[in-house]
Amino acid sequence: MSPLLVVLFVAIAVSACCWVASLVTKDASWVDRIWSVTPVVYVWIVAIAAGLADARLDVMAVLITLWGARLTYNFARKGGYSGYGPGVEDYRWAVLRGRMSPPQFQLFNLFFIVLFQNAVLVLIASPALAAFEHHTTPFGLLDAVLTVLFLAFLLGETVADQQQWAFHAWKSRETAAGRDLSLRFAQTGLWRLSRHPNFFFENAQWWVVFAFGAVATGSVLQWTVVGIVLLLAVFLGSTSFTESISRSKYPEYAEYQARTSAIIPWFPRRPAPPVLG
Repeated sequence: MSPLLVVLFVAIAVSACCWVASLVTKDASWVDRIWSVTPVVYVWIVAIAAGLADARLDVMAVLITLWGARLTYNFARKGGYSGYGPGVEDYRWAVLRGRMSPPQFQLFNLFFIVLFQNAVLVLIASPALAAFEHHTTPFGLLDAVLTVLFLAFLLGETVADQQQWAFHAWKSRETAAGRDLSLRFAQTGLWRLSRHPNFFFENAQWWVVFAFGAVATGSVLQWTVVGIVLLLAVFLGSTSFTESISRSKYPEYAEYQARTSAIIPWFPRRPAPPVLG
């Protein structure tokens, strides 16, 4: 059986499980829980189909495994796997549920949260299929450069998430102590240069994965670009929605938006507030 068919069968099974679980538990975050796992599985399916004998595919599988391990750890320490049901799911789904009628939300759940997002997870892993189909192209200098770039972006996302984690830990301590907060949302470190540095590095890693497939085929004109384009669309939509919630909670967020790049890290347009002491 071709690796593509195996990937599709696994994706259909995962989608069905996510949908049924969301109905049973009244929790729409099941795709969030498998987000960092399924692309790893898909790429290893392709690498194993090649007999673990293709250097490019093997490197891609290892790199995406590192991506998945980091993202899974970060999701777990935020309590992503600590339970399920109302009050545990991603707060954004809860907000949307409150804005829609029950039938509208269930349609949104099925077609966007479950089917569309699982399709995106298949498509972002699809450059592995391009590498599989052109396995005779040797692993070369460009592949080595892409490997280093991926690791650099992985490090950047790790730093961004750690800075955000440290900020929220500080915020919790200050709140528990009854002290006034000098900052109410992360805006120092990488968050001084971008409102969403973790999103930037996340997408950059998947552009590198696409580039591996392009190197294997010898052309950037590949249908596999659909995956990263759709992923970018998901992140842009999520960013806009998240920021609308942040503005409603923190009036000063608008000023942060005015001075700070949305995604790509860049110098602030105006001086940032003092760094936490």
